[in-house]
Amino acid sequence: MTLSTFSIIFAGVLLNSAAQLMLKAGAKTLGSVAIGSSASLFAAGWGAATQPWIIVGLGCYFVSAGLWILALTRVDVTVAYPMLSMGYVIAALFAWQLFGEALTGTRIAGIAIILVGVAVLGRS
Repeated sequence: MTLSTFSIIFAGVLLNSAAQLMLKAGAKTLGSVAIGSSASLFAAGWGAATQPWIIVGLGCYFVSAGLWILALTRVDVTVAYPMLSMGYVIAALFAWQLFGEALTGTRIAGIAIILVGVAVLGRS
């Protein structure tokens, strides 16, 4: 895999991770959504559709998908798809910093395994 192809994949992964974090920030703003009547679902849907963090997060997903398609024109999906797991690492670290989510020993071990797997695949 060339550096430019890896850069496209990594940029897509970063945008995808940013999207997850923005959606989480938007969800925290919305609070707990009760699933009850159709009116409450509509209100929750409208709240999500007009929440700036959610809108920007969805925009990041859109751009990320474009980069993903570009990457797939350059590399096999069997190599590219596992690279998406870097997003778990990025999202976990930033969720820990931004939202105070737990980063336990088990999660750190999982992150290390993911990074080793990405390194092995990147060399194939």
